[in-house]
Amino acid sequence: MLSPVALTEAFERVTDYWSPKVIGRVNDQLLKAAKLKGEFVWHAHEGEDELFYIVKGALRIDFEDGPVHLAEGEFLTVPRGVRHNPVAEEECWVMLIEPASTKHTGEEITARTRSLEDQLS
Repeated sequence: MLSPVALTEAFERVTDYWSPKVIGRVNDQLLKAAKLKGEFVWHAHEGEDELFYIVKGALRIDFEDGPVHLAEGEFLTVPRGVRHNPVAEEECWVMLIEPASTKHTGEEITARTRSLEDQLS
């Protein structure tokens, strides 16, 4: 039986900043809930686009040619291969939509890197 998902309840599963949790799937795309605060890491996803939808708060995404500021209710698709670094001055809730093959921090491996298995738990 199909059941709706309450987005606010999905965010209750997210307990750590920069640790997305998979909350749904559409074909080969994963929907992920993430809470962000502070600066992440410069990275790119060479083979996948990544969509950031701001559920609560605000997010700045730094790009090599300058920043883009996103407010609650706005979204931005980062094209494949584009280096970016998300920064949240205050806690920000983000829904990410990206292919299941997307590596959390691209080819950059840091203490914040999470595996798909971590994101599914």
